[in-house]
Amino acid sequence: MIALSQLNTAEVLRYMGCPPEKADGALTAQVEACAREMLSAVRPRWSWRAVSLTLEEHGVRLENGLLLPGQDLKAHLTGCDRAAVFCATLGAGADALIRRTERLDMGRALTLDCCASAAIEAVCDRIETELQEKFPGYSFPFRYSPGYGDLPLEVQGPILELLDAPRRAGLCATANHLLTPRKSVTALLGVAEGEIERAKRSCLGCPAQGSCQYRKAGGHCGIS
Repeated sequence: MIALSQLNTAEVLRYMGCPPEKADGALTAQVEACAREMLSAVRPRWSWRAVSLTLEEHGVRLENGLLLPGQDLKAHLTGCDRAAVFCATLGAGADALIRRTERLDMGRALTLDCCASAAIEAVCDRIETELQEKFPGYSFPFRYSPGYGDLPLEVQGPILELLDAPRRAGLCATANHLLTPRKSVTALLGVAEGEIERAKRSCLGCPAQGSCQYRKAGGHCGIS
């Protein structure tokens, strides 16, 4: 179980499009208040599974037969013969808090939404650290999520099924392949025996940034 006791307010401000050093006192106070409110609403849950993988012509094949199509993930996992597949969610409380606030104050709702994005990122960072500790002596590229690069969102459902996510984490996917609760993530963390080249992770460097369904929906794939 993961419990969050604080949020990185500088990260929240970046999600809001404001460099932390340019935030005035009033904005900083609002972010801090919203962060406390969001922390009281979230109930993080997660599930994971270690799987072997094979790099194929059209993508990456997991041991259960699931093909994750795309050349970007294939290149990203070069040198890895296993992966830790995981999902994480803040729970329905985060979504409910944002929706309630939208009816009263859209500016505050935006701040809460950015707090939730920072919160799910913090949860994923904690999970990534915990998973790395399960594979001592191994190397890891950064976690990689559907919607990033050319890995389509259509694989969300099969990944959730692999992880038994509806039962274990209360996490499902809509008909449009978006996760619900909305502040949730699915991801793969490659596991390599030798040293691997570490790439920089960034929405700005993502080949899908212009058409990202997560960003259009106000969400986040969890990789940056």
